[in-house]
Amino acid sequence: MNVRFDRSTAMQARLHELVPGGAHTFAKGSDQYPEGMAPVLSRGRGARVWDVDGNEFVEYGMGMRGITLGHCYEPVLEAVRDALAGGVSFSRPTELELAAAEDFLSLVPGADMVKFCKNASDATSAAIRLARGATGRDLVVLCDDQPYFSSQDWFVGTLPIRTGVPEAVRSLVRTFRYNDLESLRAVLDAEGADVACVVLEAATGQLEPDPGFLEGVRALCDQHGVVLVFDETITGFRWAAGGAQSVYGVRPDLSTWGKAMGNGFPIAALAGRRELMELGGLATDRPRVFLLSSTNGAETVSLAAFRAVVAAYRTGDPVGVMERQGRRLAAEINAAAAEAGVGEFLSVTGRPSCLVFRTADADGAPSQAMRTLFLQEILQRGVLGQSYVISAAHDDRDVDQTVDAAVGAMSAYRKALESGRPEALFAGRPVAPAHRLLAAPRRLP
Repeated sequence: MNVRFDRSTAMQARLHELVPGGAHTFAKGSDQYPEGMAPVLSRGRGARVWDVDGNEFVEYGMGMRGITLGHCYEPVLEAVRDALAGGVSFSRPTELELAAAEDFLSLVPGADMVKFCKNASDATSAAIRLARGATGRDLVVLCDDQPYFSSQDWFVGTLPIRTGVPEAVRSLVRTFRYNDLESLRAVLDAEGADVACVVLEAATGQLEPDPGFLEGVRALCDQHGVVLVFDETITGFRWAAGGAQSVYGVRPDLSTWGKAMGNGFPIAALAGRRELMELGGLATDRPRVFLLSSTNGAETVSLAAFRAVVAAYRTGDPVGVMERQGRRLAAEINAAAAEAGVGEFLSVTGRPSCLVFRTADADGAPSQAMRTLFLQEILQRGVLGQSYVISAAHDDRDVDQTVDAAVGAMSAYRKALESGRPEALFAGRPVAPAHRLLAAPRRLP
């Protein structure tokens, strides 16, 4: 492909003048892409996107894992158009709110009640507040192998980029390790009487629970009177429509949802046991918890999109398609990497519906420079993605192009391994971790 990024580079420079970081999400920043190769997109359909320079790409990541049915999935758009025709925002609940709540609770066996909002960050923070209100305790215990739970202070205080978060807030968080029950037991044995909740993803693309781990977490929370919160932001509608809790058979007290719920439309949810959720309602004698109150929390467009997503999962098998296509993608790229002699350093790993690529240097250590080189090479071959997180819209043609792009990148990858100088094969700075403390001087594309 003859890939140029002239208009994208100019627009990205203007974005940096108007928007801090040049994007509204850390992971979408131009520092996450090779310098001068950060496409500014204009449209998408299915598994493909087009940028302002007219380049066409097979896309992965799919809206930060928020798209499972593909861009512009027509049944969702049709439902949205119908909702728009009847109005978007009102001063009383709509019948759509009742129908959407019934749909959600029919999918999630571990929930008695649900409240909708616009993003899972707010839902997870509301779960923390609810747990604190229910228990009268302040400490939060979270899994520190998992990279992100919320944009609010209780979690941001645990990141390298925590400037502006008071120490008093940061002091209320403890951590444990995934698949390490003893690390959680140690925290709860020491401070369990002050712990409101344990927060974790039941699984991630790269971390599956060992036999008995989630059951052990459930038992420890019960033993210490601690609220168990599952963050289903990624796993919901990607592991199963009912989330990871329906796959692994462990019921949390509260769960938080987002991303694929609306196939790109902004909707999220907090769900859980009635005795907890009602603390934010009107059927309690206890002091009420302020629980998710916003102007646009239940606007009709996103609720309609959610109901159309539910219908797609009831009548089809999007998870099965993602699993099948993801398995093929990983198997073919890994086989090609082994044949090219780079399989120890370049590999595709994780759950088939939530794959990432691992890029290591000649010593086997994770390398941002090698990642930059690989991103450059696949971008030049029409594949856009910081991962191989797939959707049900990725057909055989898309997977074929992706495999071909990865195979085409392997020659440069091998050359970089042999020379030990990947920087000689790309221009500018390497990509950088999104949540780093210092921006570091660099040329802004």
